Amino acid sequence: METTRFLALTGVLIRLITLGCFIPLTGFGAVVATVHPLASQAAMNAMKQGGNAVDAAVAAGLTLGVVDGFNSGIGGGCFLLIRQPDGSVKAIDGREKAPALATASMYVRNGKADTSLSQKGALAIGVPGALMAYESANRLYGRLPFKDLILPAASIAAEGFTVDEAYYRRAASAVESLREFAGSAAVFLTDSGAFPAVGSRLVQSDLAASYRRIAGQGINWFYGSRFPTLVDQWMKDHGGVMRQYDLEAYQIENRKPVKSTYRGYDIVGFPPPSSGGVHVAQILNVLESFEIGKMDPSGAAWVQLVVESMKRAFADRAFWLGDPDFVDVPEGLIDRGYARSLASQIIPGRSSSVPSHQTPPEANERLFEKHTTHFSTADEEGFWVACTATVNTTYGSKVVIPGTGIVMNNEMDDFSIQPGVPNAFGLLGSAANKVEAGKRPLSSMSPTIVSKDGVPLFSVGAAGGPTIISQVVLAIIRIIDFGDSIEQAIAAPRFHHQWRPDRILLERAFSDDVAQALAAMGYTINRVASIGVSQAVSLRLDDGRFVGAADPRANGSSLVD
Repeated sequence: METTRFLALTGVLIRLITLGCFIPLTGFGAVVATVHPLASQAAMNAMKQGGNAVDAAVAAGLTLGVVDGFNSGIGGGCFLLIRQPDGSVKAIDGREKAPALATASMYVRNGKADTSLSQKGALAIGVPGALMAYESANRLYGRLPFKDLILPAASIAAEGFTVDEAYYRRAASAVESLREFAGSAAVFLTDSGAFPAVGSRLVQSDLAASYRRIAGQGINWFYGSRFPTLVDQWMKDHGGVMRQYDLEAYQIENRKPVKSTYRGYDIVGFPPPSSGGVHVAQILNVLESFEIGKMDPSGAAWVQLVVESMKRAFADRAFWLGDPDFVDVPEGLIDRGYARSLASQIIPGRSSSVPSHQTPPEANERLFEKHTTHFSTADEEGFWVACTATVNTTYGSKVVIPGTGIVMNNEMDDFSIQPGVPNAFGLLGSAANKVEAGKRPLSSMSPTIVSKDGVPLFSVGAAGGPTIISQVVLAIIRIIDFGDSIEQAIAAPRFHHQWRPDRILLERAFSDDVAQALAAMGYTINRVASIGVSQAVSLRLDDGRFVGAADPRANGSSLVD
């Protein structure tokens, strides 16, 4: 094997030297990066057993639902971006949907929106799609039987895993809410109503049994058999609107990826109902008008330009973005001319007011087709996968359907439940993102794959609500403009601006000089310890090998074979 790799690599290098340009090639071996070591190992095990990067990503996603269940799981949703060896990219939309009985007024009490109803309990839950997306990706593009990917995760759930400090901190923040639901308390809390201490083993027997039923019966158990009847009864008993037929009717969507360029690199992102692909592209388009790469990467000048670009993109997000099956989302948001017009409004070194959204060209004509975790995989065959999955906030709705071990999302809070009312992440929305039966709520998830001249170079995504968009943009800038390695880009200090509230979140890793310079420009600064969690994988062109980067802000891991 090593001799074969050496000869192949030698041929690649000779051709690169001879042609003096990039040529299509694939990396040697395999790579995975996730937020948890057990998920990374599950992914690598899948590839060692003859699977490809798609199988690895599915194995990672299913395992994360066990060991990182406060962030994601089969009770939530996901976006899967899959690049095939021939260069084509598939976008599988496993986003949750509003139940058929959902209405725009169901969170309004006495004329005012009650955000507690969209963030916790029965009314907060959207129809989950992650499991169907994983199964579809595996069936269409993978090699291993689906049961071979879910049964190892079932074993981890049955045998338990050690609770570390990171897991404990997240779980402890939700204890009071978990106590309100018998199914959740039975799984996650001790008899005294506390979360198990650091170092203890968390066993999830019911989730293990659910996974094993899916392995034996297929996803029909979840969408067309026993699970829908359990959900139906629980919802009727607790004032929810989801019914058995909502799960039976759920379907994933195959979307057309968002494609753009940045300084000669090809950027592929996820389309609406993700806002990530659109606004990553929009922000980068605006920044092409500025010579970022000539600026000091530790200084305030480039931060200010990126902040101004973010403000304008998030203002547009609040007005234009929604589920393209229900509303018109203009393709003009990623139009180059529109980006130049936005760039012309930015004054270097000065904060500017962005009172509202703006109108891209042909806004009614050219339209897009009708707490979170990110993981990335790639293999030597040429498959690359970027997947972002979520149940929304910590433990989602805080509901576990009794007897199943499945944490249910609170994705309904990602709708605009009333104009001017921010969601759990402080985001505002408009009628484009109002609650409607069967509609998918707007998301910030931004799985992204970057290539040059047909060669996939890196894949990146993140967790952290609206900061996901910022994290992906900053990683791309760090790599392309500043020449950082993938590890340096993921570890570098971050900042975020989402238009409303009008403030910069600035990691404390930035110097006080940068914070003071931005304040002098007219910005309100909020210093924070950390912003989000990113994962990425890349291909090194000097030796054709893969590199994985797990965010040092979390207890993630990357593995390379």
